[in-house]
Amino acid sequence: MSIWSGKKRALTVLLFLLPTIIAIIIFNIYPTILNAYISLTNRNKFHPNPDCSVGLTGVLDPLCWPVFKDKAPIGLGEPYRLVDPLYKNYADLLGTLFTTDSIISLLKILLCFVPLIVANWLNKRFSKMISPPLSSTWVWIIAIILCVLLGVIVSFGESLAILMDTGDFIIVVFRTILFVIIRVPLTFLVGLVLALILNSSNLPGRTFFRVALFIPWGASAVAILMALVWQFMFREQGTLNQLLLAIFNIKGPVWLNHPASAFGVIVLADIWFSYPFFMVAILGALQSIPTELYEAAEVDGANWWQQLMRITLPLIRPAVLPALVLTSITAFQMFGTAYAITQGGPQLAADKPGATELVMVYAYRIIYSVQNYGRATAFAVMIFIMLFLATLWSLRVTRLTKGANI
Repeated sequence: MSIWSGKKRALTVLLFLLPTIIAIIIFNIYPTILNAYISLTNRNKFHPNPDCSVGLTGVLDPLCWPVFKDKAPIGLGEPYRLVDPLYKNYADLLGTLFTTDSIISLLKILLCFVPLIVANWLNKRFSKMISPPLSSTWVWIIAIILCVLLGVIVSFGESLAILMDTGDFIIVVFRTILFVIIRVPLTFLVGLVLALILNSSNLPGRTFFRVALFIPWGASAVAILMALVWQFMFREQGTLNQLLLAIFNIKGPVWLNHPASAFGVIVLADIWFSYPFFMVAILGALQSIPTELYEAAEVDGANWWQQLMRITLPLIRPAVLPALVLTSITAFQMFGTAYAITQGGPQLAADKPGATELVMVYAYRIIYSVQNYGRATAFAVMIFIMLFLATLWSLRVTRLTKGANI
């Protein structure tokens, strides 16, 4: 009787979960498998239709199913097939990554960041074991200096130039990671400064400033239109150059035609869209810190900087770490701002991605402009693997939010 009741319970739970399981299979698992399969084919605008008699195409591609077969569009060429070798699309994206010169250049670049890894390890393991305790600020300063010195010694610029001569995937992903590394800390810093100011009880009109400073987050709902405003500001005859000419009699450059300045405009615009998220999260965390801690610190003679480093930052960490992880992932997938302002340009070479062509902009161009679906899906598969690993790592990192130590 108990065994039968257990089976009935399991069957009941399965029936309740069945709609969700079916939805996951249809909308998550099946598209993933289909994309992975198409990444192994030569599907593009010249080969849009499937050859339903080859491989798994007849099973996976909806255009081969009887209900859709008669509605398939007429192609401009032969049906798409598996490429030979199967990894050709991936090899085209990675280019010469696995040559000796590229691997050596990659190792040199990674070597420059070893001091930062060591600094993080020292702060976790030995900072509290040393008497007096070693300041984490000085550890990071020394690590950054060592990173710069190593960059000079190993010729970081030359190694990076060699690596950037590889396939599109390396160029686009490296540029996107650079965007995330610059944008996320600066957004956090702006949000932290504004949150500290708004948290002050001596600030008149705090409610007005809280509403006014939150406007960019509301404007992100129409990010494309607001990005066009930023584009107008930095055009050759835009707002900024007009101000430079009127006030300082200086003819401004064509900001969006230079790779470095165009990249900087994208970063600046996205910081403006994103800082309210950090500001609100940090402000809420600041208001949960007991004022008695600061009063006790003042009695002990701690200055503002010491209170910030020893009380404020450790106690807002549970709120900030998840926000940092979430913002990093969304920044990696940023599309609207970059596309609206520069469309991925300026172009550096005919066969290379543009200076602001981040991951999502590149994927959009490959799908809708070039219409190379095989390469686009191969690119999507590699990005999916990267984001999956990053998500696993973020779950490990956010365990630190279980508690905070002063």
